[in-house]
Amino acid sequence: MRAQAIAFALFTAGLAAAPAIAAEAAHDHAAAPAKGAKSGDAKLIASAMSAAPAAIAKQASVVTMGADGSMKTLRKGTNGFTCMPDNPGTPGPDPMCMDANAMDWVMAWAGHQPPAHKVGLLYMLAGGTDFSNTDPYAKAPTGKNHWIKTGPHVMIVGDPDMLKAYPTSPDPDTSQPYVMWAGTPYAHLMAPVR
Repeated sequence: MRAQAIAFALFTAGLAAAPAIAAEAAHDHAAAPAKGAKSGDAKLIASAMSAAPAAIAKQASVVTMGADGSMKTLRKGTNGFTCMPDNPGTPGPDPMCMDANAMDWVMAWAGHQPPAHKVGLLYMLAGGTDFSNTDPYAKAPTGKNHWIKTGPHVMIVGDPDMLKAYPTSPDPDTSQPYVMWAGTPYAHLMAPVR
């Protein structure tokens, strides 16, 4: 019950702040990279920062993930959030910024491990790339993996019980909250902000 209350509070706070959050995310974060950052790193940092509200992004750590799941820190943060830049190998924008619990969830997903049941918040205010709504590891659309396109959103991860109140259709209306990857250990709430 407590986890449901926390998830509901996070969700409603996200909806109430949605217009301001989306407007903040749209502004140029390029001025924030650390002095002396390499040009390529500065671009990656700017991409990563576009995922979250400016107040969070400017103090967040920025990391990139290697193909083997290893992390490289581009900028050390101070607020407990970690942002990752767009993945150029995906068809659309997908930078993300997450709290520590959501980062643990992402690392579990990347490592094909069961995630902990800890509520986490993940921002994707630049939108999400096209992705399968049913298969967490799909590489390309097929006739069976329900590929979807999402706009700017937040994700609430780590509380399977909370998800019972939301649609689990493999072909959801992405303009409303829905469960992505229902029936898998990585099921989570997708909440659009526009």
